[in-house]
Order: sequence, then C-alpha cells, then structure tokens
Amino acid sequence: MESSPLTTHVLNTGDGVPASRMAVSLHRLDSQTMIWSMLSVGTTNKDGRCSGLISREAFCCGTYKLHFETGSYWETLGQTCFYPYVEVVFSITDPQQRFHLPLLMSRFSFSTYRGS
Repeated sequence: MESSPLTTHVLNTGDGVPASRMAVSLHRLDSQTMIWSMLSVGTTNKDGRCSGLISREAFCCGTYKLHFETGSYWETLGQTCFYPYVEVVFSITDPQQRFHLPLLMSRFSFSTYRGS
C-alpha cells in the first residue's frame, strides 16, 4: 500500500521502549447512523509503529478513532494496567494532509497529540 495518510507510533514511556506487538484498529463514524465501522486492523512492529492503516483513496472527511489494545499489551509483559484499552477519537477536515497520532503510555497513564 502507498504510504498511509494516517500513521501511529506507540511508546511504552514507563519502560522507555517502543510498544511492539500491540493490536490497533481504525474505525470511522457514520454521521447518519452514528455507528462506528471498523476500517482496518494491525499490529505495531518492533519500533512501535503500525503502517498501512488506510489508503489515500479511502481517507475522507469525517470522525475516526484509533483503538489500542493496551491491556493485552501489558498482559504479554506479565503486568497489569489501569486502562484495558485506549481510544483516540479525532476529526479529519482535510484528508489531503498527513496525520500522525502517537500514543505515549505507561501502565497508569497515556497521552497523545497530533504530529506531522
């Protein structure tokens, strides 16, 4: 797939390492029915990145969410966490731009921002 207009990068800031092997899914909200539709699923690589979430052709204006399976990730490390998953909801008004949404997390906190 051509370079995705939407990328993410997950960092385990508690341990100072990329969060590899984390399940990630991308969803779009139907503005008529207000129901989320899953568009794609993926897994972060050894650098904590998940590529190929959506093609430029499929990317349009609307409300999206990235769903990160944080609980399962921590469980594979033999640890527990406070947040079983994290969802980041965002609006796209110009699909011609590139969007990078990193997730910085520890077992008891998370933050995100719009990067480039």
